[in-house]
Amino acid sequence: MGELIFIGLGLYDERDITVKGKEAAADADTVFAEFYTSCLAGTSVEGIESALGKKLTVLSREDVESGDVVLDAAEKGSVAFLTAGDSMAATTHVDLRLRAMERGISTGIIHGISIVSAVPSVLGVMHYKFGRTVTLPFEGERSYPRSPYQHIKANLGMGLHTLILLDIEGENERYMTVNQGVEALLMLEGELREGVITDRTLMAGLARVGSREPEVLVGKPVALREHDFGGGLQCMVVFGELHFMEEEALRSLMS
Repeated sequence: MGELIFIGLGLYDERDITVKGKEAAADADTVFAEFYTSCLAGTSVEGIESALGKKLTVLSREDVESGDVVLDAAEKGSVAFLTAGDSMAATTHVDLRLRAMERGISTGIIHGISIVSAVPSVLGVMHYKFGRTVTLPFEGERSYPRSPYQHIKANLGMGLHTLILLDIEGENERYMTVNQGVEALLMLEGELREGVITDRTLMAGLARVGSREPEVLVGKPVALREHDFGGGLQCMVVFGELHFMEEEALRSLMS
């Protein structure tokens, strides 16, 4: 029986992987990767292959959700499964690990840098003052789903910040921007009118976190909606109650 090792690649490029993760990937018989839940904007599949000295087999959403190609390989030898960020951030990866364990396959995790911890660090705010993380999806046939708005409202009610992950469709190379995210929240506010996102709401927009020069702006919704954040993966924060040290840290990032 082989083994299945989940390896987080980090946030931006092929240099973000840990030494431990790089060694494990290099030693594996087979290396799979998926980039539909997230991706590395600062590199390519070829760049990762060059850094690891291994050929990658990039899986589709259907491949990962089925799991057969990964699990069948792991029954015969050592398999590395690479993802952006930290591997266990996606429920499909947790499910894949549980299914491997059910088959008697040895599993392990080598963690990568996560956006959940990186964003508070970039902004200089307290990690433990964040509430539930929400994902803002692209607009459906009728409108945006209301649950992200309600979760932000619940966090604000407890004085907590909200990390907002913006939708990606990796296989279609479609990535939501901060500008689109702000517009979506304003549309939801217009529909629900519960005072969650107002002209005075303090927010942050971030792009290319993990790079040497991430784009970061703190301000009101209009300022973020009009700002050019450039390319790369982007995310947002809606701030709750601020400690005086957080206020000082954010002042230099404000528009």
